[in-house]
Amino acid sequence: MILNMSLEDIREARLEKLDKLKKAGIDPYQAKSLRTHGIAQVVADFDKLAEEKQSLVLAGRVMAKREQGGLAFVDIDDGSASLTRSGSGKIQLLFKKDDIGEKSFDMFSQTVDIGDFIEASGTLFKTKREEKTLAVTDYKILTKSLLPLPEKWHGLEDVEEKLRRRYLDLIMDPKVKELFIKKSVFWQATREFLLNEGGLEVETPILERIPGGADAEPFKTHMNALGIDLYLRIAPELNLKRLSVGGFEKVFEIGRIFRNEGIDREHLQDYTQMEMYWAYADYEELMKTVERLVKHVVHRTLGSYSHPYQGKTIDWYADWKKIDYFEVFKKYTGLSLAEVSEKDLKKYAENEKINIEKHMGRGRLIDVIFKKKVRAHLIEPGFLILPPVDIEPLAKRYSADPSRVERFQIVACGSELGKGFSELNDPIDQRERFEEQVKLGKAGDKEAQRMDEDFVEALEYGMPPTAGFAYSERLFAFIMNKPVRETAFFPLMKPRS
Repeated sequence: MILNMSLEDIREARLEKLDKLKKAGIDPYQAKSLRTHGIAQVVADFDKLAEEKQSLVLAGRVMAKREQGGLAFVDIDDGSASLTRSGSGKIQLLFKKDDIGEKSFDMFSQTVDIGDFIEASGTLFKTKREEKTLAVTDYKILTKSLLPLPEKWHGLEDVEEKLRRRYLDLIMDPKVKELFIKKSVFWQATREFLLNEGGLEVETPILERIPGGADAEPFKTHMNALGIDLYLRIAPELNLKRLSVGGFEKVFEIGRIFRNEGIDREHLQDYTQMEMYWAYADYEELMKTVERLVKHVVHRTLGSYSHPYQGKTIDWYADWKKIDYFEVFKKYTGLSLAEVSEKDLKKYAENEKINIEKHMGRGRLIDVIFKKKVRAHLIEPGFLILPPVDIEPLAKRYSADPSRVERFQIVACGSELGKGFSELNDPIDQRERFEEQVKLGKAGDKEAQRMDEDFVEALEYGMPPTAGFAYSERLFAFIMNKPVRETAFFPLMKPRS
């Protein structure tokens, strides 16, 4: 019995079948299929196609095989349902020895396994149990598999193994496939909204001389042709704002970001992010656009404005509240950000047993305390607004209080899901804030931003009032109620020990 066979035994048996096919002059790895219909189309139009009695050619992976004397029932799946997001990409095939001939039937019986790809010609009918079926008149093998599918061996239940061998997870679990179809819709909906708003989609470099646009440690590489060290971008922000200087009114980019940071439920090191920059707009105007954007994307992705998240129901449809950073910080910590010193923040963190490092400046301390003591209380979707200038070196100061910046973050269920602000376009102020970041970097802060002289020079030529915003695939993971790495096709994993 196959259950008592080792994986290597199964592979050896399939290699023997492969050899049998080759000796019979059959190519077990075809270059082309003559398929006439996708299975999802056939299932959707079954009655019409069956009535026409036309011969069809279907193809797909063998997912089940049952033999009864001179009959064999086979289920195949071609993945075509993923293109329509509806119906089924699976159908039953009926092989009869009398219809395809004894030699052909025996070859099928002796060489075709679950996991193989086959092509079958025939006509449609329904069995007594109303099973939609193709009565096979001819077939050929397209691809011979050498390893068994998981459920036909020892299963694929461990989460780590699912992520390492995602291709098997996709074969065996339709829900996983549907997850990634929804992820595609998520980004399509993002793109269609921004294009309809008059945005221009652009591409900017991934390799940079100076990483900037976010507080994050970059990955470093080397370019042989120019003999220079480079960094994988941590954000496209500074390049996109250069385009604002250059006269593009509304630009956005959906592309890959790389950050050398820790792994947890909300963080990846290599992920997709959308950033948008709208000239002649401020953070308040952009908040209105962003709220419409997120509601559109959530509804297009889920077909609903609400979803579960860790035992709670998140509803995006209602108007979002605006939450003042200073007020909510004081509510849950007792600290007034208008008065508290760096020394006071360190003392508070130590008393609350919040892990901090010596090099942390005032802005980083505020951010760490906020994440540990405040963020978990922000449940309903809303905007967290007007934080202290210390934590955002690229945002414009708030005109009513220069110690704060015109920044907003989407928050929901204790998570930060997107960030935007009125962009700092004062080159003198920008230089001073970069210089403060450089000091933090020299003190040991690997996530501190760096001086970018070219960007400051670009601002000196003049950038119009501009507001920018970004969200990443973390938002998609959130609305799917999944850890973000489970929503990535092939997340980076620790090597097997």
